[in-house]
Amino acid sequence: MSTALIIGASRGIGLELARQYCASAWRVIATARKPEDVAILTALGCEVHMLDVTSVEDCVALGWTLSEERVDVAVLSAGVYGPREDQPGLLTSPTAEEFDTVMHTNVLAAMRLLPVLAPLVAAVNGKLAVISSRMGSISLRNDPNAWLYRASKAALNSVLADAALTYGPAGAVCVALHPGWVRTEMGGENATLTVEDSVSGIRSTLARMHARDSGGFFDHNGKPLTW
Repeated sequence: MSTALIIGASRGIGLELARQYCASAWRVIATARKPEDVAILTALGCEVHMLDVTSVEDCVALGWTLSEERVDVAVLSAGVYGPREDQPGLLTSPTAEEFDTVMHTNVLAAMRLLPVLAPLVAAVNGKLAVISSRMGSISLRNDPNAWLYRASKAALNSVLADAALTYGPAGAVCVALHPGWVRTEMGGENATLTVEDSVSGIRSTLARMHARDSGGFFDHNGKPLTW
């Protein structure tokens, strides 16, 4: 039985990843931050671990818990959007608290967790993905809206590229994925994609990934994106 590990499976894309992998008869290990989310994931058939990705103690504990696991697909889905500009077209400086929340969740958590997850994936020549965003691309950027979120995803892409250089030779296919503009709590009701379609595309894309794709940035359907 293949094993999927979903970090940040409480809602949105992470929850749908857990749901679809369970429905496809995969063994799913999922993390959640709140007890009520643990109950939902357990009901789906997941093995659930409590994890606050901003807690170094939780990240270390997860590493110890999973140290003997072998994972075919691992997805780091946890993330936050941060402040939204009150006046579009103007750059508003984030508070120190806003900056720390977004960067700790979207970047520092990945720097703590990727060294934990990558060896589990490399052991079976599996796939390791971070849920990034086209908004993190510098070359494709044409809108400064949500510049803190954009900065965090650009940094996440850099972290992923370094993970690919480190763990790719050991067998882990490491990629950054843009899920599309998805109708989730973060994406809003005007988004163009259902979460079901986005996740179906992500799963198909990961299934097609090979060693030559490691270190790449792709949309949910596998189209390469520029940094």
